[in-house]
Amino acid sequence: MPPFKDDQLILIAPGSETTLAQLGLPESLTPARLRIRSRMFPAEKEGEFEPYKVRRKGGDKPTSQPAGDTKEQDKKPDGAEEEVEYEEDHNSEEGAVWPIVGGRIVNWPCFYALMTHVYNTLNPPFHTPILLVAEPVWTPKEKERLTQFFFEKFKMPAFTIVDSATATAYAYGTHTATVIDVGLQKADITAISDFIMHETGRSISVPDCGGDSMTRRLQELLKSKGFSYEMCEQLKKNPICEVLPPGTPLPGAGEGATEQVTNPAAAASTGATGSGAEAASNITQAPRGPGADTEVGDEGERDDNEDGVLDVANIVTSGKMSEYLAKKEKEKQERALNKKKGQDAAKEAAAKPIRQPNAKREKTTFMYEDHALLTALKDMNMGEQRLAEAQAALDEGPAKRGADGEILPGEAMEGVETNGASSAIQGQTTRGAIRREIEVGTERFQAASGGILERIADAVYRTISSVDEVNKRSELWESLIIVGNGARLRGFKEALVATLQSKYLISPSSATIFTSELPSNLSTPVGTGANTPQHPGMQPMGPSGVNPLLYAATTAQNPQMMHAGGTPGPMGSLHSHNTHSSHGQSPTNIRLVKTPEYFPEWKEVGMDEAMFLGAQVAAKVLFIVDQGLGQGYMTRTDYNDQGPSGIRDVCI
Repeated sequence: MPPFKDDQLILIAPGSETTLAQLGLPESLTPARLRIRSRMFPAEKEGEFEPYKVRRKGGDKPTSQPAGDTKEQDKKPDGAEEEVEYEEDHNSEEGAVWPIVGGRIVNWPCFYALMTHVYNTLNPPFHTPILLVAEPVWTPKEKERLTQFFFEKFKMPAFTIVDSATATAYAYGTHTATVIDVGLQKADITAISDFIMHETGRSISVPDCGGDSMTRRLQELLKSKGFSYEMCEQLKKNPICEVLPPGTPLPGAGEGATEQVTNPAAAASTGATGSGAEAASNITQAPRGPGADTEVGDEGERDDNEDGVLDVANIVTSGKMSEYLAKKEKEKQERALNKKKGQDAAKEAAAKPIRQPNAKREKTTFMYEDHALLTALKDMNMGEQRLAEAQAALDEGPAKRGADGEILPGEAMEGVETNGASSAIQGQTTRGAIRREIEVGTERFQAASGGILERIADAVYRTISSVDEVNKRSELWESLIIVGNGARLRGFKEALVATLQSKYLISPSSATIFTSELPSNLSTPVGTGANTPQHPGMQPMGPSGVNPLLYAATTAQNPQMMHAGGTPGPMGSLHSHNTHSSHGQSPTNIRLVKTPEYFPEWKEVGMDEAMFLGAQVAAKVLFIVDQGLGQGYMTRTDYNDQGPSGIRDVCI
């Protein structure tokens, strides 16, 4: 077989929300060049799928017309025929089928269609091998099924499968690590020592601790304020949403917390929190506006903003669209004027403190991009001019202007396949979205609350404790790697490490409890307890002469909980599953692996998708450097001789 070249390799990493792919290896390994949403749409023929939603041109009701047919003769009831145009909607996900849920392939025909779409998009030349990054939850039988599909469908010369955790270790260049991969709906924890993955005790697809769980947690906390799922998703991706270290009080909950408002009317008019002379004497600031429980305005107007989406259709049908847009334009001008006055007042107030960091502010705002509102406006068919005017009147964000002063629309597009790594790692913005300024309180610090961090921490402990090589456990605790798009939340990684330390870390100086009253002429006791003074009536319990109390202290074990008549630890003939000779069960140090800095392109976007970097490293080694000498991939000849089961011998 002729040797492969760098530009002849295909890498595919399927995910529950996004599938990463790339054709060829650049000189400096970069993030994935192709990002595709991991969903397909049912085609007109049953059992087939299309990559995009096809709908009537002009925003009418979507149809199941297959992609590629742009015209059709629709018959009216009277027999007349009408020419209808169709278009592909690259942003719509209505009726989409997601073949991967929680890392598991739940719809195989749809998954095959997704892989075919990825392959056709890459458009590789002949003689192109494929490396597939596997989810930890995939079984050996499923890997055989995938091997058969890829060989039979694409007629490739070679194929291999690399586990995502192993690929992550390759990316970090470490031979021993505990990989914590936080995804959309789950987390996977894998222990790797000397590049060998420990299958026994591996925590696979731990539920309710991924990015989706954090979004739903925010939605639960903000449900009373009318926040939708999409609003909470955008809030989670905003820098104002972060996870504070365990034990950190929320802003306003400490000593300087705002006093509870018992009289909303007084709070709105005078700033006092209650009634009476004592409350009046504590007024130290200007009136603050409506209280937390005070409703203002007409009841009819409140329905326009119900569930975070304006009822534009109701406004248009009532014939008050022009008045409403004029009202919104006036409100924007008033806000701009008040903001300018506030800035001038802030400059004059020299005694005013410097702006507090996000972690100290009780309330703040973020810019929400309302896609549903824009879609509602488009469906009204009001014309491009009126649509632009309505959009400008409803948009509350700062205007983007070009060199000639012309207002520019948003430029990033959501859900569109891109060849750049920086745009929309998790889907950020949509062209022309209507921006609205939304206020949020301390709920933005509680996305990972509700036991999410604790569930992951417990899974990490179980995984490391299941490693048979006890002497490797301490190294695994000191080599944590946290990756996955679900871990992108600001402060999440630091909070998870702090949670692990608070639950499982012991002090490395535990043994000093026996040395506080020793004479100065005695040497410092070592871990075996050989230098520890013995009571006259106390004899060493075992041939090794190890002090059982010292052993218990340095290994965080309780001798009184051992079996009667038995000797704790290695001192006697009694052994238990907790018996070990070091800090195997209780770590003395928990820390993250240092992020590699030898790939500048990855420094900009972060290492959350490090498994794709590791897949590139593995492809370079297996297909280019090694060229099959180490049997790291399966050739077409191997497949013909052994069948799909031969992939078990080459999986990494």
